[in-house]
Amino acid sequence: MALPKKLEERISGGLKRFQPILSAAKARDVNESDTVVIITDVLQDVFGYDKYSDITSEHMIRGTFCDLAIKIDGSLALLIEAKAIGLDLKEQFVKQAVDYAANQGVEWVALTNGVVWRVYRVAFKKPIEHELVVEFDLLTMNCRKADDLEVLALLSKEGWLKARLGDYYTQKQALNRFTLAAVLLSDTVLEVTRREVRRLAPEVRVDVDGLRQALLTEVFKREVVEGEKADMARKQVAKASGRALRAVKPAEDRAQGNLPEDSSNESGS
Repeated sequence: MALPKKLEERISGGLKRFQPILSAAKARDVNESDTVVIITDVLQDVFGYDKYSDITSEHMIRGTFCDLAIKIDGSLALLIEAKAIGLDLKEQFVKQAVDYAANQGVEWVALTNGVVWRVYRVAFKKPIEHELVVEFDLLTMNCRKADDLEVLALLSKEGWLKARLGDYYTQKQALNRFTLAAVLLSDTVLEVTRREVRRLAPEVRVDVDGLRQALLTEVFKREVVEGEKADMARKQVAKASGRALRAVKPAEDRAQGNLPEDSSNESGS
């Protein structure tokens, strides 16, 4: 995805300018308050948010405060939990940020110490779940590398307005290990695999069920084919296969002479 030139220049220039600032702050081990000041400047100068209209500090949530929040057109879009630049980002900090998001009905949260940024998507289930969608380290990013700039653009205001982060999450879900396992274990793919196995060894008798069992016991790890995420992936693959079959069926019927060529218009005549 090629970035607009103006966006690319701002992210690249901002990254180059803030890397020495972040390095110096980390060396001094500045406190959380000073880290928040740097993060706010990064949000404005790198990611393009207006610090006076888009960024809210100390957003109150049920009597406590989230460090920063991003508002788009007046609506909360992203909650940011900030830690001192010298702290490692621990799981307990993630839970705190997710709890804030759940209380506000906000789908996206970020956890950062100014250098490392982790962005999570919150799923409003019982119990509340969260999934790491993107992670980056500003000190290791290359201001001339397109892939690095595209990752940063996901969190930019321009990217937010075009739902780039949501699109990235959808793509990541389509390529995760649960979805890929479900696709590879589907009847359609197994039938193709069966034919290829027969091509390699014509004397071997193998059916789809036997091939599926072999993959489950000899190839796939149990964690990718069992559990809630695996079940959800199988349902998504089955649903997609059903849509594909419904789309193909009318064309097959016409080819076999079972439907007239203009049958799709008959009901409206």
